[in-house]
Amino acid sequence: MLLRSPPRSLPHLLRPHLLRSLSNASAAAALASPTPPPTPPLPTEWTEAPVSAVRAATSDASLFHVSLDLSSHGALLASHVAAGQFLPFRLPSAPYPIFLAISSPPPASSSARGSFEFLVKRLPGTPSASLCDLRPGDLVRVGGSVVGRGFEVARIGGAREVLVFATGSGISPIRSLIESGFGENEKVDVSLFYGARNLQRMAYQERFSDWESRGIKIIPVLSRPDDQWTGQRGYVQNAFSRTKKVVNPSSMGAILCGHKQMTEEISRALVADGMSKDTILTNI
Repeated sequence: MLLRSPPRSLPHLLRPHLLRSLSNASAAAALASPTPPPTPPLPTEWTEAPVSAVRAATSDASLFHVSLDLSSHGALLASHVAAGQFLPFRLPSAPYPIFLAISSPPPASSSARGSFEFLVKRLPGTPSASLCDLRPGDLVRVGGSVVGRGFEVARIGGAREVLVFATGSGISPIRSLIESGFGENEKVDVSLFYGARNLQRMAYQERFSDWESRGIKIIPVLSRPDDQWTGQRGYVQNAFSRTKKVVNPSSMGAILCGHKQMTEEISRALVADGMSKDTILTNI
């Protein structure tokens, strides 16, 4: 999941020798992109961290796993306290910082205490796509602390049923949420509606068994599946309208992350069914 920050009067992004040069096309596309919506405030300090791993996250290589080695950045690791938080990046191909949602769980809830992991969309011409071309050992410039409050799950602490909706790379912070222990309370029924174009573009399929063992019911939804697909078809919001009804809105919560149209349509439907806006969470 990616957010962009509007241009600010900050020092240049990276010294040229720290990263392989990125294409002029990427830089031009970044400069031509429209002013983005408001984003979390920038950190006051920046630091450099080495890439520890880069590999395809989907069979069509439209999404990549990118990991940073933060074993020597204890304060930065400690600043990650909630699923859904972002790390700012300053890349040579971007005229302003970008924000990537952290896909790994907060260190306090995970045995992997020395790194941050990200799910990055490889869209040609975008600054974030340049991360997919890096190699272990390459340095990137990142914020000295994470930003954002993440998913404020305390607001739905009394829910007995939680509906989670994710599309595309929006599954990234949802992975962080699930693997930080959300859903393991046997008294809470958690359903994840996860949308992608097809199975070739659906990340984290190898983690589904683990998520289900944690109490998560997964409903994959494919908008352009092949003829062999027997599961839910169309968009997440359509699948939800076909399969789920809000019976007791006062005991329900919802968590949304992904395409704007999906989050808006799902939010309207839930509110129309009687849910409070305060119990519909996003990480933005």
